[in-house]
Amino acid sequence: MSLDNLITFRKELHAHPELSGQERATSQRIIRELKKCKPSQIIENLGGHGVAAIYDTGNPGKTILFRADTDALPIQETNTFAHKSIYDGVSHKCGHDGHTAMLVGLAQKLHRQPFNKGKIILLFQPAEEIGIGARAVLEDPKFEALQPDYVFALHNVPGYPKGQIVCRTGTFNPAAISLVIKLQGKKAHAAQQENGRNPDQAIAVIITKVHELQNYDLASEDFLKFTTIFTRIGSPDYGISPGDGELHYTFRSWTKAKLEAAKSKIVQIIETITTQHQLSYTIDWIYYFAASHNDAFAAQCVEQSALKNNFSYHNKPYPFQWGEDFGLFTEKYPGAMFGLGAGEDTPALHHVDYDFPDDIILYGIKTFYGIAEKVYNSGEMHNR
Repeated sequence: MSLDNLITFRKELHAHPELSGQERATSQRIIRELKKCKPSQIIENLGGHGVAAIYDTGNPGKTILFRADTDALPIQETNTFAHKSIYDGVSHKCGHDGHTAMLVGLAQKLHRQPFNKGKIILLFQPAEEIGIGARAVLEDPKFEALQPDYVFALHNVPGYPKGQIVCRTGTFNPAAISLVIKLQGKKAHAAQQENGRNPDQAIAVIITKVHELQNYDLASEDFLKFTTIFTRIGSPDYGISPGDGELHYTFRSWTKAKLEAAKSKIVQIIETITTQHQLSYTIDWIYYFAASHNDAFAAQCVEQSALKNNFSYHNKPYPFQWGEDFGLFTEKYPGAMFGLGAGEDTPALHHVDYDFPDDIILYGIKTFYGIAEKVYNSGEMHNR
């Protein structure tokens, strides 16, 4: 498969995006291309619509897993190019189409230039955007037999020079979780709201108290950021003082422990304020993303691969602030996630006009292959 064919494949994926948990046709397109690259085994329906291609040399050596994510987002695309999404309200605005194309390209390279020891697993993971794909794969009995020694993944990062490799040892991106807070009071006539229990003041106080918990200092171990996603009080019926409301948040911190501490504080705030305002409440915790922790040896392999390929390398002083469910893999196996510069002028991830830059595909393939070389050349001496 030439680069032109990889680009064609990437654009095919872009034109036919599928939301998290619905990647059925995407997985079939991936399998079609993988069969051309002659892996030792292809595992289908892994953790849902996941696919794994295995290149097993049959000789002793480390097992290395490389992961790409495959799902799209519920975003209406505004681009007008020929490969724009054919579906209203669904588009690849995070570059998972590009990540998938790179891993298919790596399969092609492994077919042409196989290693003489060890095993390579190429994992095409579904449902990353909603934080359930990694867990579903890890809990799938079909994954039990794979058990990698090292795990690696990348994410394209607009705002960095094209092809630059961005990595660090330790936390690469934060633990993150979302929550839905629903408040229940009592409706009343708008002219006599004292006869009901309107949640408006409680919601105003909760918003203030939650924001007081924040710590925006990226250098601090206590970094904590909240984002208000959605609020609602009652309905647009002007004769009614509402009796219900809700708040949706996403928040993130560098470690799971700090996240759990913040969760406890939020619960205390909700309990105190709802008691004061005579409201009942429910809290639902959704979309958990574990922090990605980069093992020192694995991060060194990323850097050495970048330098061997004469790629620009940036040792990031602080973690990225976006969540990524690859963190569940690094909780279980040593590994590393790294960024691949998508261009300083490329629209940001999740923007309506974003499109993955095809000219960085080869950077991803070469970096992944170089990582495997480094693991096999020096990793055999590394003690997990």
